[in-house]
Amino acid sequence: MLGGLGKRPLTSVFRQAMRLQFDCCPRAYNQLMNDPLHIASYNIHKGLSHFNRRLTVHEIGERLTALGTDIVFLQEVQGGHARHASRFQHWPGKCQTEFLAGKVYPEFVYGKNCVYDMGHHGNAILSRYKILCWENEDISAHAFESRGMLHCEIEVPGITEPVHCINVHLGLTERGRKRQLAMIVARIRGMVPDSAPLILAGDFNDWLARAKGYFENELGLAEVFETHHGKAARSFPSILPMFHLDRIYVRRFHIQSAQVHSGNAWHRISDHAALTAKLVPA
Repeated sequence: MLGGLGKRPLTSVFRQAMRLQFDCCPRAYNQLMNDPLHIASYNIHKGLSHFNRRLTVHEIGERLTALGTDIVFLQEVQGGHARHASRFQHWPGKCQTEFLAGKVYPEFVYGKNCVYDMGHHGNAILSRYKILCWENEDISAHAFESRGMLHCEIEVPGITEPVHCINVHLGLTERGRKRQLAMIVARIRGMVPDSAPLILAGDFNDWLARAKGYFENELGLAEVFETHHGKAARSFPSILPMFHLDRIYVRRFHIQSAQVHSGNAWHRISDHAALTAKLVPA
């Protein structure tokens, strides 16, 4: 187990430190403690446009910065690719996780899932707040499709317990996804206390809409868009979103808002639309 995931840190120490930093400006401290947690989930298609014709990771970085979110769940993040690096003139000189974190997200983790001759890709979480510990669990359902579950704990000002953040990208087959859903449930039952705030987000490839009822019955999770808008978000394909593949599930949060980011500014940079939500601790 990496980073001692599952151990309960003393969040009061962090809160006291925050108070000391904001002693000169109590209004700013109170605002920070009362603001909703703003999150995003986005499959970035390895920082390339449809059919890998154009490098888009720079535009993705600009869009993420403009969103102003606190925590970002990214899928299909290119950790490295020798051929793309030589093909595209402005390929970043660092891994996409670090590149997209930039100066906005001082904390970030990357879970390497799929490794091949030219490089590797996986999931990533970017955060404005301290990541206490993390682990990437292999949830591949078969040898032909590598998948992972990236789990970290984040210390968020104003929330008394660390927020458990789990980022997933599930497989393309129904049988494989069924096994992966069971692995997600097993991890949450074993690693996340019932009292802890939880966010589970990612690309679920849930073509048959099986995950919502399963997570609701097994874990008491609420799907953000269905709870707030009464229907799931259409996120794929980004040029004309029709399918509800990307989801955000939460526990111990109230949902203040939920939004799909599509249109011309978005469909040119990935085949998925981005999802955002503002959450308030329950």
